[in-house]
Amino acid sequence: MEALISWVIEPFQYPFMMRALWAGLAVGGVCAVLSCYLVLKGWSLMGDAISHAVLPGIVVAYVVGIALPIGAFVSGLLCALLTGYIKENSRVKEDTVMGIVFSGMFALGLVMFAKIETEQHLLHILFGNMLGINDFEFWQTVIISVAVFCVMLIFRHDFLLYCFDKSHARVVGLPVTLLHYALLVMLALTIVATIQAVGVIMVVAMLVAPGITAFVLTRKFSTMLWIALSVSIGSTLAGTLISFHIDGATSACIVLVQATCFIVALTYSKVKTHLGKVKPATVAQTECREWH
Repeated sequence: MEALISWVIEPFQYPFMMRALWAGLAVGGVCAVLSCYLVLKGWSLMGDAISHAVLPGIVVAYVVGIALPIGAFVSGLLCALLTGYIKENSRVKEDTVMGIVFSGMFALGLVMFAKIETEQHLLHILFGNMLGINDFEFWQTVIISVAVFCVMLIFRHDFLLYCFDKSHARVVGLPVTLLHYALLVMLALTIVATIQAVGVIMVVAMLVAPGITAFVLTRKFSTMLWIALSVSIGSTLAGTLISFHIDGATSACIVLVQATCFIVALTYSKVKTHLGKVKPATVAQTECREWH
């Protein structure tokens, strides 16, 4: 027992591990909440698109000499707006548009990155540098994450109805267009905050895995939020511990734990459904109706 306690405590004797853990918990919490709405809305690929599209903005911000998160936010938001414009003015489906836009912007970012001289390593942008974030990056990540978390918490019912049934949301008087762009802004801000810790590639998993894991386990949205938060926080703790002891990438270990949680949850749900104890999990319509 003492050996186990020592195994758990040992990594957190180092300040850089504690800083990485708190940063991971901050981004993990906001990603968990947002992932529930993205899964419900069917916007999982939107997170992928915006996370890849921020690279040109990061490069431009570096060249101009402004804060990198500002460039990342503008670039990510531009990707989301461009995707929406093309979808509304063509016959091409949204997922196809997102695939073209984000791959094009990511390729542009790679070309631009190769043409500038910088000490910033491309792998740190793609996969993050969770153990190497400085104090400024840490507080920037925490402040953005907490701000987005609070907004999503305050307007959770409005966002839920919009994601579940946009037509009904319009009928009851909600500002559907404002909610649409507000959700995009929250997504872009979350990606900007998360990229500091886990990078462009891993942020996609953190924006999908907690929500989809919770989705297969429950039919109630409030429960879905709690499950997603538990999965994300637990994965951050476990992934940080594992990465320290195996000397692996922290963000990759966190995502692997989240993927394992999803596989376990899906297996559990399938077994219970097969035994006839519960119906396949879907978010209940009655929850939206009760709130509005």
